[in-house]
Amino acid sequence: MDSMPMDYREDVVFSSITLPCGRVLPNRLTKVALYEHLAGLLVFGGLPNKYHLQLYSKWSMHDWGMIITGNVQVSPQHLCLARDVVVPRHLESEFTLQPFEKWADAIHGDTRRQNKPLAIMQLSHAGRQSPNVVGGRFPFVPPLGPSRLRLGSSAKDGGFWSTLLHRLMFQVPRPMSLADIDEVVQAFVRGANLAVQTGFDGIQLHGAHGYLLAQFMSAKSNQRSDSYGEDPLRLLHRIVVDTRAAVPDDFVLGLKINSADYEGESRALENIRIIAEWGLVDFIEISGGDYEKPDFLASPSTRQTIFAAFASQALKTVSTSPHPPLVLLTGGLTTPAQLQTALSSQHADLVGIGRAAVLRPDLPSLLLKRNCSVETAFASPPDLRLPSIFSRIPRIPLLGAGTVMAWYVVALRRLASTEFSVPDYNIGALGGIWWMWAWLGPEMSEPGVLVGAGLIVVAVLVFAAAAGIDFLSKTFL
Repeated sequence: MDSMPMDYREDVVFSSITLPCGRVLPNRLTKVALYEHLAGLLVFGGLPNKYHLQLYSKWSMHDWGMIITGNVQVSPQHLCLARDVVVPRHLESEFTLQPFEKWADAIHGDTRRQNKPLAIMQLSHAGRQSPNVVGGRFPFVPPLGPSRLRLGSSAKDGGFWSTLLHRLMFQVPRPMSLADIDEVVQAFVRGANLAVQTGFDGIQLHGAHGYLLAQFMSAKSNQRSDSYGEDPLRLLHRIVVDTRAAVPDDFVLGLKINSADYEGESRALENIRIIAEWGLVDFIEISGGDYEKPDFLASPSTRQTIFAAFASQALKTVSTSPHPPLVLLTGGLTTPAQLQTALSSQHADLVGIGRAAVLRPDLPSLLLKRNCSVETAFASPPDLRLPSIFSRIPRIPLLGAGTVMAWYVVALRRLASTEFSVPDYNIGALGGIWWMWAWLGPEMSEPGVLVGAGLIVVAVLVFAAAAGIDFLSKTFL
């Protein structure tokens, strides 16, 4: 086994760095946001609960420089998959604020520690990617979006079956009025105020993976003829400006953007240059893919190739700004050597760890102790190959991405349990999908799990049948 270099403890990975707002990160390692599916309410989202506290307490013990939560939805009518944490409509109630205060405390960990991680709340709005049935709306009520373009309308892979799946899961969005846009801006600012009031150090605006902010920034989904179509960054700029005006000067404001939302790199880099020139953003996380082309759930080696080159260009682009945001690279970083290279080769200022933080929540401590080879992966990924019978089914990117997400959701839940710290590698892809949904939440007892899961499956099948009949009738009749 290759030994860890002797100066690894003092190298760039564990060097401190200062954000433009003045806050100092004790090191360059960031636990980035993951989809968690842990909220207690079944359909309309909920508050942080004991599972969130236990999960983040485990990360807080292991020297992460910054810890970003899973997405916290600013609209209860635009959830991802039912169990999202949601920003409360009113911020005056101790009942709704206290769970977030406990969440921030869990991230910060032991109050006696000097180099506590920064606690960052990720704020999100799913827009047209909010699905049927579990998206927080009554059946057949459309989500909001920039334009009247259904998710999947621009997908190029999967053919008939991919189109059918997208039609079953997603509706044609209702184009947002100016009043709708004003309400969304206010919702994001309310989320930032929530973070301030409950002890978080900052927020990250989710402008990647095809969510609402990314929808406005992408020509694939934004075909508006008004000022929000002429300037794809206008909505984001309004949110950033209004948020900065509402929070303390040293409050961290980050952004997650998508390298795959653009037809070419040049447009994406131009947007990053403009955002940097605002002088209002502290860090930009580079990710990629959306639900039509989910590159963010690709294999580690593929993701590193996709994102590293783009992040390097982004770092050069922002360097000309008077107050450049730090660049956070996420995707495919699986060995100590890759972390070192990403930083020392100026591909990024910060390195983000997602799935590996589930498999090895103690990763920073592991690196500090030099208990791993520089070229060996932090942890073995799960084998999520489907049984051979599924090889006859046409490949649908969204379906494959769902199996990966489901397995890690179950692994997160297991990590949040007090008695387990290692994922169950034996459940496989199908087991991940089943156990992701066969869970009624922290308030429910285990005997109700199978019955509840059965009811969910029946409801989804009934809705899918109705939507499928509608699709087939419009396609062939």
